Amino acid sequence: MCYCFQVKKHISKLALSFATFLFVFLLFTPYFTTDFMDLRQQKENEENYQRFLQEKIAQEIAKRNAEDKIYLTGKFDPNLREDFALVPSQYNIARYKMYLRKETLDAFGDMAEAAAKDSIELNITSATRNFDYQKDLWNRKWDSTTLAEKKDLSEDMLDEIKRFKKILEYSAAPGTSRHHWGTEIDINSVTPKFFETSEGKKVYEWLQVNAPVFGFCQTYNEKGESRQAGYNEEKWHWSYMPLSRTLTQEYKKLIKDEDITGFLGDQYVPALNLINNYVLNINPDCF
Repeated sequence: MCYCFQVKKHISKLALSFATFLFVFLLFTPYFTTDFMDLRQQKENEENYQRFLQEKIAQEIAKRNAEDKIYLTGKFDPNLREDFALVPSQYNIARYKMYLRKETLDAFGDMAEAAAKDSIELNITSATRNFDYQKDLWNRKWDSTTLAEKKDLSEDMLDEIKRFKKILEYSAAPGTSRHHWGTEIDINSVTPKFFETSEGKKVYEWLQVNAPVFGFCQTYNEKGESRQAGYNEEKWHWSYMPLSRTLTQEYKKLIKDEDITGFLGDQYVPALNLINNYVLNINPDCF
């Protein structure tokens, strides 16, 4: 009797404990479930927010890259940009409105003042040339409205790739010219013969020594071991490196052959590897 009573008592305690557990479980299960659901919802919200941020960043990068492509290929009006300034008449010998990046123009002004103290006159004959301007130059050479070296390229060079290469000796295809950037200036003349004169030699010698002090570099030096391809030497073409160095790298990263189009002969762009052979093939000192 005693043993059975103890068993019954033990069973009763177990039943009471189970009942108590069941009561507590049922009482707090909604809270546990709610907490679990809240945690899961919070995690989903965080994941959704991270995806939103990544998409937003990707959109911003894509937008910025698109804007950079427009700038690098010259498809803008420098007159409408706040970071460009009009070249003052005291330096402008081209007889039309020219623009430069403000930093480039300021540096040139300092350099021109220094040159004047050494009895050297520096002027600008060409500055920013946007895509439309470069396209007009290019197309006139392509269809021989403008003769290249007194030759009608459309008749003398029926092989269009040869015609393309001939124009490339001194002229960049639209979308590939560094003059798009507002960092490039042509000084005093754009003809090799000027720099063979006494005055031209003095100007060039002064620039070689002093231009780097003001941030300028001769973009297309004489071809040789350091530069085996690209445009012919241009003693008049100088680049403002504090800006152009970065823009050169951006061009390399962002611009592809398919971005270089919209002018006569553009179907030959891939065959000529314009980006590596011309845009990036510059004086090593300018990198």
